[in-house]
Amino acid sequence: MQDAQVLWEFHQLPDEQRPTEVGIGLGGHDLGVAEHVADLYRQERFPVVVFTGANAPTTVMRFPRGEAVHFAERAEELGVPRDAIVLEQRATNTSENFLFTREALLDHGMKPESATIVSRPYQQRRAWATVRKVWPELDAVCSARWLTLDDYIAGIGDEQRVLNMLVGDTQRLWVYAEAGFAVPVEVPDSVRAAYDRLVAAGYTSRLLAT
Repeated sequence: MQDAQVLWEFHQLPDEQRPTEVGIGLGGHDLGVAEHVADLYRQERFPVVVFTGANAPTTVMRFPRGEAVHFAERAEELGVPRDAIVLEQRATNTSENFLFTREALLDHGMKPESATIVSRPYQQRRAWATVRKVWPELDAVCSARWLTLDDYIAGIGDEQRVLNMLVGDTQRLWVYAEAGFAVPVEVPDSVRAAYDRLVAAGYTSRLLAT
């Protein structure tokens, strides 16, 4: 858990806590993203939100109608008006989340210059690197629920899943940069060493073949 804590802290980015024109809720397995979007909407951080995401193999059973749909419904339950929500239901990876979100907003007559990207806590650094590559003109702020690693694991209810996802997101930083999907991110030696030890310990189910 010491090594997992190193990765967890590395992936956190400071929330600048300033208003933007739109919020972008990235789909995935964690419905807490939608709940955090609703919190930020109530704080008037943005007037419109896009929920983006189709399904991944890890989410299709939990969100059979698509991640974006289920996330939007949860946000509505928490007070976000339906007319403040735009759905993007095609994206199957983070690059597509941003590319298809931009298209969906244009279809609604919107061309925002700023956005708050809401993601899982350990996805923040990768989300930032991706949006810088595929939507570089966007003034992006990253935000996620502020939780300890222990509290996040307790909320998800599956330590193995969380640690495997944490290791997988770390690897994607350099794999996706090399593939041209994201800008390069400097990974400190201490983070790389913690990652290597977790891989050696068997947390490999979310690793990409390279």
